[in-house]
Amino acid sequence: MDSEDDFMSNLSSEDDMMQEDDSDNDMSNPEDFDFDDEPDLDTGNKDSQQAKKHNYLDIPFKVFRPEDIQKQQDGLVDEVNMILDISKEEAAILLRHFRWNRERLIEDYMDKPRQVLDAAGLAQTAADKPRLQVIPGFMCDICCEDGDGLESFAIKCGHRYCVDCYRQYLSQKIREEGEAARIQCPADGCNLIIDARSLDILVTPELTERYHELLMRTYVEDKETLKWCPSPDCANAVECGVKKKDLTKVVPTVSCLCGHRFCFGCIYTDHQPAPCELVKKWLKKCADDSETANWISANTKECPKCNSTIEKNGGCNHMTCRKCKYEFCWMCMGLWSEHGTSWYNCNRFEEKSGAEARDAQARSRVSLERYLHYYNRYHNHEQSARLDKDLYVKTEKKMVELQKQSGMSWIEVQYLQSASQALQTCRQTLMWTYAFAFYLARNNLTEIFESNQKDLEMAVENLSEMFEKPVQDLAQPGLKVDIMDKTSYCNKRRVILLEDTAENLQKGKWTFNIDLVSGAPIVNPTSTPATTSGSRR
Repeated sequence: MDSEDDFMSNLSSEDDMMQEDDSDNDMSNPEDFDFDDEPDLDTGNKDSQQAKKHNYLDIPFKVFRPEDIQKQQDGLVDEVNMILDISKEEAAILLRHFRWNRERLIEDYMDKPRQVLDAAGLAQTAADKPRLQVIPGFMCDICCEDGDGLESFAIKCGHRYCVDCYRQYLSQKIREEGEAARIQCPADGCNLIIDARSLDILVTPELTERYHELLMRTYVEDKETLKWCPSPDCANAVECGVKKKDLTKVVPTVSCLCGHRFCFGCIYTDHQPAPCELVKKWLKKCADDSETANWISANTKECPKCNSTIEKNGGCNHMTCRKCKYEFCWMCMGLWSEHGTSWYNCNRFEEKSGAEARDAQARSRVSLERYLHYYNRYHNHEQSARLDKDLYVKTEKKMVELQKQSGMSWIEVQYLQSASQALQTCRQTLMWTYAFAFYLARNNLTEIFESNQKDLEMAVENLSEMFEKPVQDLAQPGLKVDIMDKTSYCNKRRVILLEDTAENLQKGKWTFNIDLVSGAPIVNPTSTPATTSGSRR
């Protein structure tokens, strides 16, 4: 059964501008990605302006099936085989050594062929095609077998071993170590690579299949613009030109042919509008014990003398440290003996040490309350999305009942499916808006963002309330129209929020309280000038 993250990622709104329907469509050259601001020269063409606006969300990508990936590899191998006049097996080994950079391979090979072959693990001398041989008097150096009819095998280096030892060695490498691209000769100190033709001769068909799967995986992992779809049991790969340095300006959400939506930058389930670094910091903050320490700081104090952590468990402000027996005032942290008889007036309130302790506690409390504000709303939408998952599972049953009670056709009740998908997708977006907002510095752009967030949240709650009505109410024509209108409105509000966030992110207008590159906190981040424009529609 799919995990909840996988389920959530499979849903997308019909107004989402980032779907790629056909894997055969051309993708923009990955090298052409440029996030520098450019002036809009066509100010009089409304359609042109709208298209430019949508480009903030449109991330060009292309999906490849396993057969497409194999075709790419075969094409590169054929080109290198023809240009360098070497065998296809040697061409494949050279390409893997150069991480499938054909141009660099050819250039280096033309300049220094001997060094390139040595570095790639290829022999410089020609030899017969690999084959199994029975050599009289041969003894295997691994198992010391020397029986008559013992089959042996050797690659170009000439290190010969019996077939059983070779197969055991290759099985260990492929099945247990997951190695395929650079399996070297078993001889100690020999760096020659065993090619695919030799593997096909030596190993069983099952192991050969695993070997070629690993080779294909190596191809995708070696290419910076290719990544595997993280959905379980999906063998597709996605190509996208967004580079690591661009992840502070864009959230590269892509969609596989299997329906799984994920971020190309971090392979995590779609987390728009939050950039990858914010997601990483937020998830770590929610998962580790950092907030436990924050709670301790907000609800406890340290003994002014021995620094032991103390929690107040009564109403009296006269505290005595159990460790060092130091007596102090809980309110001002000052020495209790200096309070005289004014126990509850705390006449030492402005003592420097007490003021510092109170300020530190107040800051911790404010920090904790701020975190809990965003976390509770983040968690609430996450929990609601899980509950909406149950609704999604039950939607088809509800559609069947509605069809029976109202006399509608199956096509006419599809609006419930659309509403369920919209709820799921919008709640996932809302969930990440609170993680995004947690790291935002306060300014006028933040207010616009929160206004868009509020509009989407209200629309989602209204749609959710309508969607949960009993079937007999859903059969009313007026409610059907309301649900369809509200579904469309939710999708539009989501796109408006994401477009505005993506535009300001790409133009560098957001001010965060952490560095998006290093993740380090920023003390007193400078606010965006009041003249900065936003999108409130």
